[in-house]
Amino acid sequence: MIEALDEISVRPVAIAGSSIGAAIGAAYAAGMSGKAMRRVAIDVAHARAETLARLVGARAAGPLLAAVFSNPMLLDAQKLAAAFLPPAIPDDFAALEIPLTVIATDLYARCAVPLSTGSLRTALAASMAVPGLVRPVEIDGRVLVDGGAIEPLPYHYVAGRADVVLAVDVSGAPRGRPREIPDPWECLFTTLQIMSRAIVNEQLKHGAPDILIRPNIGAFRVLDFFRTSAILRAADAVKAEVKEQVAKLVAT
Repeated sequence: MIEALDEISVRPVAIAGSSIGAAIGAAYAAGMSGKAMRRVAIDVAHARAETLARLVGARAAGPLLAAVFSNPMLLDAQKLAAAFLPPAIPDDFAALEIPLTVIATDLYARCAVPLSTGSLRTALAASMAVPGLVRPVEIDGRVLVDGGAIEPLPYHYVAGRADVVLAVDVSGAPRGRPREIPDPWECLFTTLQIMSRAIVNEQLKHGAPDILIRPNIGAFRVLDFFRTSAILRAADAVKAEVKEQVAKLVAT
């Protein structure tokens, strides 16, 4: 979608994102092009052994078998961010070229926490702290987890700041009816994806963005990170739609 904007020379005046959307938004706000982000994603997916080694290196500190139900692969959010975020993403929000709002979720206050100042990489780590897989992050005394838990598509944070609001929803609708029973992680993350879709659908009833893009990625599972090339090919199909809709609204 960012490549589509690049190809028609349109740059946003403000960006908001949750979870992986926050990371993509940060890279874009830092000046990375869509093609540069594509190269990073493909490199990570194709270097399978190195990527798995980075994940092992990002494990949270502590005994692996501290309790019966402990997760031996629990990841440290800030180590994960350090291992995978492109170097172009700065340490502080103030260094970004475009204003960015990163959404996290306050685990105990049960509300969205928009972050737009201070440590950018810490904010991104919090926004991507998927419950059960990534340890929560503490910022200013608040325990924060994945922003997608409450704001999977935070387009209203840029409403009133731009003439045209574009939102990209990647929660995905499943295709077909797979018969196999998923493993526990796949079951957990797919359930979170279902919840995200339900939140977005309810949110749209109270005010939709000017342009809503939903790439046809329902054939992919939540943990299909190593299928990046195939996912990008599927998403490429809507680039023309993005360019047409944006160009039309910007022209008016």
